[in-house]
Amino acid sequence: MTRYQIAITGAGIGGLAAAALLSHEGHEVTLFERFTTPRPLGSGLVVQPVGLAVLDRLGAGDEARALGAPIRRMLGHAGERTILDARYPSGQSGLALHRASLFHCLWHAALKAGVTPLTGHTATGTTQDRDAIHLLTDRGQYGRFDLVIDASGAGSLLSPLKARPLPFGAIWAQVPWPTTDLPRDELRQRYRRASRMAGILPIGHLPDDPKPRAAVFWSLAAAELDDWPGRDLNDWKAEVTAFWPAMEPFLYQITDKAQLTPARYSHGSLRQPHNSRLIHIGDAAHRTSPQLGQGANMALLDALSLALALRNPLDEALHLHRQARRAHLAFYQFASAAFTPQYQSHSRVLPLLRDHILSPLTRLWPLPSLISHLVAGTIIPPISGTRLPRT
Repeated sequence: MTRYQIAITGAGIGGLAAAALLSHEGHEVTLFERFTTPRPLGSGLVVQPVGLAVLDRLGAGDEARALGAPIRRMLGHAGERTILDARYPSGQSGLALHRASLFHCLWHAALKAGVTPLTGHTATGTTQDRDAIHLLTDRGQYGRFDLVIDASGAGSLLSPLKARPLPFGAIWAQVPWPTTDLPRDELRQRYRRASRMAGILPIGHLPDDPKPRAAVFWSLAAAELDDWPGRDLNDWKAEVTAFWPAMEPFLYQITDKAQLTPARYSHGSLRQPHNSRLIHIGDAAHRTSPQLGQGANMALLDALSLALALRNPLDEALHLHRQARRAHLAFYQFASAAFTPQYQSHSRVLPLLRDHILSPLTRLWPLPSLISHLVAGTIIPPISGTRLPRT
């Protein structure tokens, strides 16, 4: 098998996973990261069974499980009506973590695999000749590399993706888990039509703090996110508590708006995520709303798929990777586009359809099983030719 000289831009989920996996495969990997001290951005996330299988492959699964919280059910209500009740397939569960915990596991896995990190470099472009590709950063030109992997996320300067902004985003916070009757193995959500959604997600604990924690989120329209810097914190907390009283002990711990992180979402994907020596993975290649909880898993799966494909000659490998991931990505892009407006939109018709027609139908065989596999990421093979997550 040919060993390649590979540059990876971005020490996020996809970049770190790709770096560790490719280094294990024997390739020489240089990781470029724009932050001087690499750090995660955001609050909580769920690694689905397909993503956990990738973490196991790169040797980070046990550490992630020790830090995270197993999620066995996703339950959502509108008033007294149960709108969403998704349980994982038998023997499987999601793993909810703070992004800092997942970063901790992946960063250690990459370093242990022998990855060379170069921090304080923002990737700005590439130049190519017949035999190599060079990476341009704000600090100069690097390479000769056989391949550059763009894992720089939604802010990538290398990716041509022009994603469509979604009309709703959210604000997120993470707080210690308070005294509450809510279970610590379920994601709970509350809806009012599609214009309001609140959620509470157990996320385990941080590497340096054993106290269990929760991620809380509140959906906001784009215009409301624009106005968020001027919003009074106590007025907002009162609004959320009136909407869902179970949020009160979580919100009580938020005393400064700096504890809340606004998030904006977009939707889109590259039809051609690579040329002969440059490939985009993760959010640099495809983006959706977080409604189906698949973002981190898509980046992990891209990393594994590419590592497997690069066991072949380079002129074949990138095409093989694209083919292996095409169906899974297309399905979840479609599913996200179909489901998201039912939970985050200005529509008054879609929530009625969701509550009175679609929700009752999801309780009828065989839809509960299909929804379980939809959430787990296993409704179709995530990487054609492999048997994740059972390997």
